[in-house]
Amino acid sequence: MKPARTVVGLALVLVAGATAGVARQAATQRSNYTVVGTPTELGLAGYAKVLCSAVFVSGRDADEGARNSAYWMMPAAEQDKVVWTVDRAQKLVRASFGGITREAKFYGDQGCIIHPPGKNGIFFTPVAVKSALPDAATESWPMGDRLDTTPFPSGIDRAKIDAAVDAAFADPAALTAAFLVVYKGRIIAERYGPGIAKDTQLESWSMGKSIISTLFSLLVKDGTYTIEQPAPVPLWRSPDDPRSKIRNMDLLHMSGGLKFVGNQEPGAPPDQGYPDHYYIYTGAVNVFEYAINRGVEFPPNTEGRYRNCDPLTIGYLIKQAVTKRGEPYLTWPQRALFDRIGIRRQVMETDPYGNFILTGYDFGTARNWARLGLLYAQDGVWNGTRILPEGWAKFVSTLAPAWKRPVYGGLFWINGDGGWNLPKETYLMAGAGGQNTFIVPSHDLVIVRMGHFRGASVGRRTTNAALAKLMEAIP
Repeated sequence: MKPARTVVGLALVLVAGATAGVARQAATQRSNYTVVGTPTELGLAGYAKVLCSAVFVSGRDADEGARNSAYWMMPAAEQDKVVWTVDRAQKLVRASFGGITREAKFYGDQGCIIHPPGKNGIFFTPVAVKSALPDAATESWPMGDRLDTTPFPSGIDRAKIDAAVDAAFADPAALTAAFLVVYKGRIIAERYGPGIAKDTQLESWSMGKSIISTLFSLLVKDGTYTIEQPAPVPLWRSPDDPRSKIRNMDLLHMSGGLKFVGNQEPGAPPDQGYPDHYYIYTGAVNVFEYAINRGVEFPPNTEGRYRNCDPLTIGYLIKQAVTKRGEPYLTWPQRALFDRIGIRRQVMETDPYGNFILTGYDFGTARNWARLGLLYAQDGVWNGTRILPEGWAKFVSTLAPAWKRPVYGGLFWINGDGGWNLPKETYLMAGAGGQNTFIVPSHDLVIVRMGHFRGASVGRRTTNAALAKLMEAIP
């Protein structure tokens, strides 16, 4: 998720004449199709969830997590007025303001989940996600964590690399949590901020969209889906349904045309209400049902818009395929992808119904993201075995036809406008708060920068300064 504006003074969207109490009682049924709740109520739900994850997933100090990450979920005038509590025994966080309280609880390998209003729990049974890999300390990078300690390759200017890393951390206001550089498959630079280590699961936000793309590619490789086919959402398959013309590739390109209020809509008028984009994170709804029940605003492949409904529909198709073949959905990504590239733990949070909200609620270490970037830098091949379909790296890094600006591919961003101090061929996983994994094919580079949300604007400047220095250091 890449927030472009603060949720301030947004309209309450309720069925006409319904009272707040009745609306909350009916939220489970109706919120699959429309926003229910005030910006304050929804903001408190998001605040509780983000703080819960900061404490119980990332192991951060609660005061620091509230100040630097949870605050922004609230309307601007209320951000410093939230009263919160952390119940470490129950692993539960409550956030309150103006007589309203919302809560989120830690559910093990499914991370933190918002409790729907009036319900002290969720609608599925959490499961443990176990890796089949041995201890990372026993294996060499990238399958493990033992690093190469031999001298750097010739041509690498170590002093300039050190200067690049220093630049990434130069301004404390950037709240840089991690900066890591992989060159020709080898980690050549790695540094962490205060309280962060190589095993810290960090807020990653919309970098998770690139995981959706990667998981879907496995189903393309095994023949379950093609990118050209009309998206096989049963609800859309009637010939007279305009959504029947939306292809999988349109959804991957964020060009499906579904009506969905994003957070980067050009000239979005305030009367559109609370954005669907944020409701996915705060509404405690079935996010897949919410996405596939959108109507059509544009013909597919005519408007590139940053809208969570498209990747969530791809997520729906992933779940549909995995469950249809009888495989456990919540553990499938670990078996199908992560274990194959040395990732032992990647926390992917769900809605209260057990659906991955990979458009933003995901947590990974800097090394995890470096491994994912390396998989793409190696054209989808890992240790001599092809994992991604042939041509998938090219697909995700090629400009989506319907985007007017040259910045988006297949659930990956691209550097077509030169906004980053890297070659324009660079493509990247990107998320709110300054989360980036850059893949630079011409230089055989993968660069990971992660940080806490409040430092995002300063972090972009320090990251760009670091990238400029890094390009001077790499042949």
